[in-house]
Amino acid sequence: MGEQQTVSAEEEAFLRRPYAAFNARDLDTALSMMHPDVDWPNGLEGGREHGRDAVRAYWTRQFTLIDPQVEPVSFRKEPDGRVAVEVHQVVRDLGGAVLADQTVKHVWTIRAGLVEHMEIR
Repeated sequence: MGEQQTVSAEEEAFLRRPYAAFNARDLDTALSMMHPDVDWPNGLEGGREHGRDAVRAYWTRQFTLIDPQVEPVSFRKEPDGRVAVEVHQVVRDLGGAVLADQTVKHVWTIRAGLVEHMEIR
């Protein structure tokens, strides 16, 4: 495996944008940062979503059931070049009761300035 590298300020700034857009429910902005054939995890129902339209449909369903907020805490470069983001995730029901308050890791693959793949660890 290669040496761990530092995430550049540009990479961190780029990855903070989809989190902010997701939290604001600004799906157009979040999706504009994704490759048209993005491969995205379906953390609610399991499996994966493929393509911007599928991710939009998934998020739209998700927001009718729960109110998730995700805040990036730290960023580090994986040996393979992907960026791992430690995320504080708080999920509430639609009445505001906390269902989950946890730290998760998101691993992002970015190619040609667009998100190509994300996984939850």
